Amino acid sequence: MTSPKAASEPEAVLVEDAFAHCEGLVRAADRDRFLTTLFAPAEHRGALAALYAFNLEIARVREVVHQPAAGEIRLQWWSDVLDGAGRGETAAHPVAAALLATIARYRLPHERLKALIEARRFDLYDEPMRTLADLEAYADGASTSLIALAAQILAAGEQPDIRMLSHHAGLAHAFAGLLAGFPIHAARGQIFLPLEILARHEATREQVLGGQATPHLHEALAELRLHARRHLRPAQQLLAAAPAAVMPALLPVALAGPTLARMERRGYDPFTPIEIAAWRRQFILWRAVRWPRRMFD
Repeated sequence: MTSPKAASEPEAVLVEDAFAHCEGLVRAADRDRFLTTLFAPAEHRGALAALYAFNLEIARVREVVHQPAAGEIRLQWWSDVLDGAGRGETAAHPVAAALLATIARYRLPHERLKALIEARRFDLYDEPMRTLADLEAYADGASTSLIALAAQILAAGEQPDIRMLSHHAGLAHAFAGLLAGFPIHAARGQIFLPLEILARHEATREQVLGGQATPHLHEALAELRLHARRHLRPAQQLLAAAPAAVMPALLPVALAGPTLARMERRGYDPFTPIEIAAWRRQFILWRAVRWPRRMFD
């Protein structure tokens, strides 16, 4: 006879189904990273999909809640999952089930996973990013940590010595991504472009929120692009010493340079989303695999 407690618990999903769910989620909602998993050894692709699906779950919390408090609850749930709470609910959640299996197999450090969650708490609010140092700390949590975790999966659970490489690559990727998302963030009242950079160029928060593409705002955005490129250069230099096995973890960063280049064209409108065709994005990733020395051009 089934106990009342067992009857009330959510039904656990099969681990194989959980990984398949993660793969489908990443394929649909994070096409770039899905493509990078195809360049990884087959035995690690499921774990990468679980990690990237978890990243999707926490990165889009702002989009699926109406109040920051609800977002805090969702992020706290994921933090509790890492701490081993709510095993019944966790077993029934395909992304959580696959993530926990991946953590166990590859000995992923909880502090890195928690850093991903903590960075996303900033996303829930409309407080502006105040300094470049604040932005770098945010990017280290949200981007560098993801690269480091993916690299550990690809290294079969070992922690490869790519700390500075993942730092520079992570910041460049985050800066380029936030610049690409500038029109979306501005439309919903978020400002990731640091206020100290805006002030340095006599641009204002009101101009950003009002959709005013002034010369001063263009100068401020150009400075952040410069900071992104300043991280791409050392990342390219450090890449030569990195283990070949971790390259798929770095592949998403190959899109940073072309993204920045689109913004440096004449007639760039910061309030119009940057478009790079899907076939072009796929070619950029393929080229980075074929010629790693050009990965961060």
